[in-house]
Parts: sequence; structure tokens; C-alpha cells
Amino acid sequence: MKLVETPELIERPLSAGELALRYEKLCEDPCFANVLGKVEIDAWGRVMMTPPPAYYHGVVQARLIQALGALGGGQIAAETPIATPAGLFAADVTWASEAFVQAHAREAALPQAPELCIEIVSPSNSRKELDEKIAAYLAAGAREVWIVYPQSKRCEFHGRQGKLEESEFRVELGELFR
Repeated sequence: MKLVETPELIERPLSAGELALRYEKLCEDPCFANVLGKVEIDAWGRVMMTPPPAYYHGVVQARLIQALGALGGGQIAAETPIATPAGLFAADVTWASEAFVQAHAREAALPQAPELCIEIVSPSNSRKELDEKIAAYLAAGAREVWIVYPQSKRCEFHGRQGKLEESEFRVELGELFR
């Protein structure tokens, strides 16, 4: 395996392409093969790891995937790595149109965000972190970002114009928190 040349001192935040390449190399590295949890990379190329989420987080994630299945015309994915201007983040759930999927299906990390990116809030998340991810996904091309709060059983919808009253992605979320 050819190692990527890494400068001694990083002078600027990494580009989306550089972040995607760094993530691809992490995925190929046998040292990371058995790491549990989510691996993300900040804008400076530093690896950020979080433990696996709680069981209920996964249940809500699965229910979101089921609900989004009603949209049709696209693909749903979990733990989607997306290179953004703020770093490489793994969205809990995404929905991408067929055109987007055809353009990016074979990439280890997406160089732009799918149309819909969803984050499920864990107790360790801060408002600042969530706001940064909303801004990052939107800057990377997402049409909408959902923030799902399992503990308070609510969802926020965000678009380029700010917080939305409702989502343009019309799916039934009534069973999400049952």
C-alpha cells in the first residue's frame, strides 16, 4: 500500500478531496479494521472517534431508514461518510437521488452531501457540534438536514434558508419514537 505524503506541518484546512483521500486510506488501514464506533476527520485531518451509539439510537436509525423507503427514486444509506468544508462526517442516515447515486456510488467518502442528511442526537452531542454539522452538510450540497432528538421525541428540519417548519421530504414519522 502506498502511503499518502503528509507534510510535517499542516498549513491550512484540508480540502474535501484531501479529506476523502485520508478517509479512504483509513478504511484500507488494517489498524482501523476492528475499531468500533464512528470515525470522522476534522478539517485539519485529525481523526475523531466516538463510541458505538446506544441501542435506542440504532432503533431510531432503522425506523428512519424504513420511513424514507416510502420516498422512492433514490437510495437510503446509514453512516454515510461525507467530505465537507468543516471535516469528514458520517451522517447517521442519508437519502440520495438516483442521479446522485450513479455519480458517487463507488466512492469511499462522498465529495459532496446527498440531498438529505440526518443526524440522530446522542447525549454526548453539543448544540455547537450539531450546528456545525448542519452548516457543513448544507455547504457540501445537502438540500436538507434533519436533527432527530430521541430523548425528547422531536425532529428539526434545516435548509439553506434556516430552520424549516416542515420537510420537503414527505415521509410518515409518526412511528419513529414508539
